[in-house]
Amino acid sequence: MKATDKKNGRKSLSELIAPYRVDSGKGFRLKDYATAPGNSDGDKDKNGKLLEECSKRLSSLQERLHAEGRWALLLILQGMDASGKDGAIKNVMSGVDPQGVDVSSFKAPAGVEVEHDFLWRCAAVMPRRGRIGIFNRSYYEEVVAVRVYPQFLDNQRLPQSLMGKKIWGERLADIAQYENYLAHNGIVVRKIMLNISREEQKKRLLARVEDPDKMWKFSPDDLRDRQRWPEFMGAYEEAIQATASKAAPWFVVPADDKPFARLTVARIAIDALEGLDLAFPTVAPDKAAAAREAAARLAAESNLGNKAAKKGR
Repeated sequence: MKATDKKNGRKSLSELIAPYRVDSGKGFRLKDYATAPGNSDGDKDKNGKLLEECSKRLSSLQERLHAEGRWALLLILQGMDASGKDGAIKNVMSGVDPQGVDVSSFKAPAGVEVEHDFLWRCAAVMPRRGRIGIFNRSYYEEVVAVRVYPQFLDNQRLPQSLMGKKIWGERLADIAQYENYLAHNGIVVRKIMLNISREEQKKRLLARVEDPDKMWKFSPDDLRDRQRWPEFMGAYEEAIQATASKAAPWFVVPADDKPFARLTVARIAIDALEGLDLAFPTVAPDKAAAAREAAARLAAESNLGNKAAKKGR
């Protein structure tokens, strides 16, 4: 899956995810991005097998990330309800050591969260060096959902003079600067919008109601948000326009096909980690010699134990 695959007639990961990558918001229009993959990309069985391969590769990269201990990867998953955020996290990370992954889900801010700035609660759970962090929703809710429902600002107890129309542009500028700050500190940011169609969302919401094991996921708020669909899409479009950058790119991933969306998320994570050229730490010659000497003593100790056991019979 590396760039060398081109020699075998296969596209590199960077090429496979390039159609969904947004490095600059200039001229970006959400309507230019499909919600379903092309016919050649919609093979569910093939994508399922490819995801298994990606999971193994991601596990290997996570081990190197941890061992090197200098970088961190932050994956931000955004999307409308039923777009597949939970499923993507579960399936993409299924083969990765859970000790190396931190998942944070963000609901409406409450309690101490509203006593701080809007970035505070996300900053508090940023992944440490050597770890993968996943945000199921994020501070982008503050410029998407809150923008669609500005009355939510009342709960945040901001000074009245700061709650004018400029607040959205100011928050987007703050986010862009913050993500540059993260990049400058070794946190690799990849933002993913799971781009689901309104029709597919309807099918999935109805399926939740019909399945007793999934009915708990259904909320009347889902229908409320559907009525404001154009406003949500407009808010997402402006957020991507204002915050897409080479250091913290957006990926608008077709989400109507779950296996394809999960595979694409996995590829995005792998591509980001492979770009870091991760390696296990090298051991200095003197330490390597000391380690081999200690290993020799350990091996001899084991042999002595076996001889003692035989004599006692």
